[in-house]
Amino acid sequence: MTFRKYLVLAGITVFSTAGDSLLARGMKDLGSVSLHNFSGLLLSILNPFVATGILLLLAFFSCYMSALSWADLTYVLPATSLGYVLVALIAHFSFHEEISPTRWLGIALIAAGVGFVAVGPSVTPGRQHQDSRDVGRDTVSQEVNS
Repeated sequence: MTFRKYLVLAGITVFSTAGDSLLARGMKDLGSVSLHNFSGLLLSILNPFVATGILLLLAFFSCYMSALSWADLTYVLPATSLGYVLVALIAHFSFHEEISPTRWLGIALIAAGVGFVAVGPSVTPGRQHQDSRDVGRDTVSQEVNS
């Protein structure tokens, strides 16, 4: 795997962790928001923490889509689960959330699972991914030949 691919996986972890954390911070500042109060939910976007969290989650989604274009879902999803560990640490130390020993054990198991996934192949052997440029050429060729 190339350095660029590792960078995309790191981007997924960092953007999801920071985005979720800022979104949580902003929503805690706003207090309880109900789905029945749709206008209040939309106005919550004006909170700077919420807005920044949403932007970071959009960056996460872009990296996630990129990773899924060259790796299997069964590789990408577990490999990006390191974000759960980081979120727990941020929640504990920044938001002063109490995390039970059972939850810490679960987080440790997630971290161990990430290690198992990282040593395996990112793509199912024998399966080839097409480059997006090739897909575009193939689509145009099929339309011209029709």
